[in-house]
Parts: sequence; structure tokens; C-alpha cells
Amino acid sequence: QVHLVESGGGLVQAGGSLRLSCAASGRTSSTYAMCWFRQAPGKEREFVAAISWSGGRTYYADSVKGRFTISRDNAKNTVFLQMNSLKPEDTAVYYCAFQYGGHTTVRLTAKGAYDYWGQGTQVTVSS
Repeated sequence: QVHLVESGGGLVQAGGSLRLSCAASGRTSSTYAMCWFRQAPGKEREFVAAISWSGGRTYYADSVKGRFTISRDNAKNTVFLQMNSLKPEDTAVYYCAFQYGGHTTVRLTAKGAYDYWGQGTQVTVSS
């Protein structure tokens, strides 16, 4: 079992920045990939960014490329999402997720490939 706790959400004006963190605990001794998804009211949960175990491979949704950066600290079992130039359409609940392995592009970006999910953190961007 793996437990994920997100933090760093909040209210920010358009053009501002936030940094989300997600700490994993439990069975984290194997290699694993992590990612961020988000869900706005009335919409489906969508992919935002993913990162491989080594950090050598990262993937982003087109809507956030150039503005968001995903990174990780394996010593602390933590993944980060630096969000810059935020827009009102970035408003959503942001969820981090965890999967063992995650060695292919398909698995890194597929919602169904992730085994564990956090409870989410709210990000609100005002115009």
C-alpha cells in the first residue's frame, strides 16, 4: 500500500505561480513513476504531467507545456509540480498518482495505469 499526500494548492491571481508537492509513503522501495492529473468542475480528470523513476523522462499536456515543470526527489519520495504563468482555466483539483514501474510512454500518461491516488489539492486562479 502507498499513501500520497498533496500540498501547495491555493488561490492565486492569473499570471502567478504555485508549487505543488506530493509525498509518498508506504511501499516505495521499488522503482515507480508519478504524475499529476487535474479535474475541473463538471469535467473529466485529465493528464497534466508525468515523470519516470530516474526523472530522465517527463511528459506534459499541451495545455501546460512551457508553463509547468514536474520534478522529483527520490530521497524524499516526493514529486513536485511548479506551475508558472497560471491561467483561470488551470483552476481545478490537482491529484498526484503513483505506479510501480512506468517504463513506457503509454503507461506514464495513462490514468488507468496508476495504482494509487492522493486526495487532491485545490488550485484556484482568479482573473
